[in-house]
Amino acid sequence: MGFKMGIVGLPNVGKSTLFNALTKTAAAQAANFPFCTIEPNVGDVAVPDARLDKLAAIAQSKQIIPTRMTFVDIAGLVKGASKGEGLGNQFLANIREVDAIAHVLRCFEDGDVTHVDGRVDPVADAETIETELMLADLESIEKRLQNITRKVRGGDKEAVQQERLMNMAREALENGQPARSVDVDAEDAKAWKMLQLLTTKPVLYVCNVDEGSSAKGNEFSAKVAEMAAAQGNSHVVISAQIEEEISQLEEDEAVMFLEEMGLSEAGLDRLIRAGYDLLHLETYFTVGPKEARAWTIRQGTLAPQAAGVIHGDFERGFIRAETIAYDDYIACNGEQGAKDAGKLRVEGKAYTVKDGDVLHFLFNA
Repeated sequence: MGFKMGIVGLPNVGKSTLFNALTKTAAAQAANFPFCTIEPNVGDVAVPDARLDKLAAIAQSKQIIPTRMTFVDIAGLVKGASKGEGLGNQFLANIREVDAIAHVLRCFEDGDVTHVDGRVDPVADAETIETELMLADLESIEKRLQNITRKVRGGDKEAVQQERLMNMAREALENGQPARSVDVDAEDAKAWKMLQLLTTKPVLYVCNVDEGSSAKGNEFSAKVAEMAAAQGNSHVVISAQIEEEISQLEEDEAVMFLEEMGLSEAGLDRLIRAGYDLLHLETYFTVGPKEARAWTIRQGTLAPQAAGVIHGDFERGFIRAETIAYDDYIACNGEQGAKDAGKLRVEGKAYTVKDGDVLHFLFNA
């Protein structure tokens, strides 16, 4: 299981440049005018994980299969999108389909690249998009509340629950707060998710800075960091221009380039790590002579459900999971060494899989 992240932002903030860098393609046309990205471009990329390479080397795996992450480059939004301005309706439909939002904010000065509002103010840009999403959610809620009135009067339990949750969301939105600020009980979680409100999506602010600010950020990204902290959201600092240049280089050249720029890793790695944290994701591994493979699960996933990520039959017929912690696998130089050292554990249905676990599932077909 990977996850789908929508890259959003006002026109000309560097969304398509970042997308090109992340997917190492030129699929998204980067041009200095609004709406150059009309259909959402989708890029499926491997999630870099140095642990996978080390496991494969020890097991002498013939194939290495990383987990995947999908980026969706969504058309630029403008003020009034909730009322259909620009490509608003299409933007709003596309964003409903992603798991999280990477909100790209322009944190650089460049007279050659026009800004839709004629100024550089990333905090104001963030507020513009958040406001449009909140307005769209409010409009959606009002329509849905009207449509379920009859069912509510008839005592339909599902409709009554939906009405209660929508009223909770509406109250937050009318107070200028996104729907994600609403505290929802566990028994309401599924119904809440089914509402598909735009402002329930987790947000990661991506500060697109100039090349010279790529290592430490600048005054613009500092303001975004302050805003993100106040909201309880995350942020990363990336130079989309640098990332695009790196994406065209061979691995050795890319490492040298990063060192020259004072960067310890590519922006892709930071973005993915921040995205994983945002969605509370983690990775487990299956390792053998045929292949070493990474699998993504949500934190707190039990062993049978983790097995189900590989195949539904694994979950339905789950018996047990032979488990080796990543550090033990490396220290013991593989599965046999871990067995000899007593580091291989047999876990049952109640086991919560940990990040980095090396697992072998036994199941009834």
